[in-house]
Amino acid sequence: MRRTRLTALCLTSLAAVAALLTVPSATPEAQAFPAGNKQQVLNYLRSVTGSNIVSGQHNKEPASNPGQYTQQVKDITGQYPGLWGGDLMFNAVDVANRQRVIDQARTEWNNGSLVTLTWHVCPPTTGSSCAFEGGVKSRITDAQFAQTVTDGTALNNAWKRRLDEAVPYLQQLKSAGVPVLFRPLHEMNESWNWWGNRPGANGSRKLYRITRDYLVGKGLDNLIWVWNVQDNPAGGWANYYPGDNYVDVASLDVWYKNHPSAADYSQLRGIAGSKPMALAEMGKVPTASLLNSQPNWSYFMIWSEQLRGNNTNAEIQTAYFLPRVLNQGEVRLP
Repeated sequence: MRRTRLTALCLTSLAAVAALLTVPSATPEAQAFPAGNKQQVLNYLRSVTGSNIVSGQHNKEPASNPGQYTQQVKDITGQYPGLWGGDLMFNAVDVANRQRVIDQARTEWNNGSLVTLTWHVCPPTTGSSCAFEGGVKSRITDAQFAQTVTDGTALNNAWKRRLDEAVPYLQQLKSAGVPVLFRPLHEMNESWNWWGNRPGANGSRKLYRITRDYLVGKGLDNLIWVWNVQDNPAGGWANYYPGDNYVDVASLDVWYKNHPSAADYSQLRGIAGSKPMALAEMGKVPTASLLNSQPNWSYFMIWSEQLRGNNTNAEIQTAYFLPRVLNQGEVRLP
C-alpha cells in the first residue's frame, strides 16, 4: 500500500515536471495601466511599428464569458495577450450581457492589455437584436442603404438610435480612462454583411463617416477608429477608405489565405500612409518570416475558436515567444 502511494506520487511529480516543460516561462508581471487616452495608445502603436507587434486574441459570444479565449492563450503559453478583443454582439442574450463585455474590457486594461471592440451590429431595418443569419449576415436593398446614409430619413434616424444603444457602454470606458481600438463596420469590402460591398463615395465608407461623426459628437474621444477590410482577391480597398480624418488605424482581416501576401501588405501601406497598421483578424498565428518581411504591423488578433482550431499548441507557443511579439507585461504605454 505504502509503495503504491509512493509510486503514484512519483508519477504525479514526473507528470507535473513534464507539463511545466511543455509550457514556456511564466508571464511577465503585468503592469497595470493607469487611466489613459487615445493619443497614448496611438503613440505607442507608432513607436512599435517596424520593430515589434502586440499579440492579441478575440473573444466572441457568449457575452457571459468574455475572456474565455484569452484564458486559452494563457493555458497554452503561460502568457496573456497584449491585446484583448471583444464584441458588442447582436443576439438578444448577448446584447443583454453587454455589461460583462465592458467589465472585462476594464479588467484587461487594468491588467496591462490594450482593448479593442468589434460590433456585429444588426441592420437599421430590424430591432436592437437579431440572428446572425438573416440579420448581421444579410443584404438590405440599395434604396434602404441610401436612406440609411441620408441625414434625417427614417432609416438614418434608426441607425443613430442603434448607435445610441452602445453609447452608455462606451461612455463607461471613457469614464474609466480606457481607450478603445474601435472597429465598427468591419470587412466593409465583403458582401456577407449588410453594410458591406458598397464601394464609392455614397457606399460603406459614408456609413463609417456618419458613425464616427455621431459618436464623436457624443463626446466619445476615447475611441481609436480602426478601419478594416478583408484580404479578398478583388482588391480595390481604397474605394472603401473614408479618408484620413476618419481613420486612426488601418487594418486587414486575413481569411482568404493564412497570412497576408506581399501585395496585401503593400496595398494597405499605400492607403495607411503614416498611420499604424494592424492585422485585426487572423486564423493562423504569425511566423517569424511573416513579421520580418512585413514589419509595419502594430498588432495582430487571432479569431476566437481559430486559436486552437487552426493552430497547434507548439505553433501558438512559438508565435507568442517570437522576439518581435509583445505580450501582457511587455506592453508599456508612454
